[in-house]
Amino acid sequence: MKYSPSPRRQSRLRHAVLWAAAFPALLLAACLQQEVTWPAVKQLIRERFPEVPQVSTAELSEWLAAPGGTRPLLLDARESEEFAVSHLPGALLATSEDQALAWLQDAEQDRLIVTYCAVGYRSAALAQRLIARGFTNVHNLEGSIFAWANEGRPVYRGEQ
Repeated sequence: MKYSPSPRRQSRLRHAVLWAAAFPALLLAACLQQEVTWPAVKQLIRERFPEVPQVSTAELSEWLAAPGGTRPLLLDARESEEFAVSHLPGALLATSEDQALAWLQDAEQDRLIVTYCAVGYRSAALAQRLIARGFTNVHNLEGSIFAWANEGRPVYRGEQ
């Protein structure tokens, strides 16, 4: 008889695999009992994706509030379960490069795009792939939705 984990266990396993795949250096630091800090996470992402411009939460907030300006296209690189819990206002779910490209099929190559995820690793990887596809104005939200929410900025569930 083949073992089949419960849906809850499958969800836990899926999240564990995502974290393990996305943050090998952080896991190593934890195993070595080194302190993992926000600056260390940000530095890891900058080093791993040096060609991806980072945008601060304050700067993104200004872009979103600017009257008459071009609103950035927000791409959420997290899983659909994470997106359902909370996301930035107006964000589009893009769990893969193909899904992101579907949202961008009619976009100009210089369209302002901001990617984000939980802490910035998955979104930086997505931004890197979009840059490789010729998009010239792609930024990764530094600290991503965790930094955004920790600063008291609005997150949404559905339209609320």
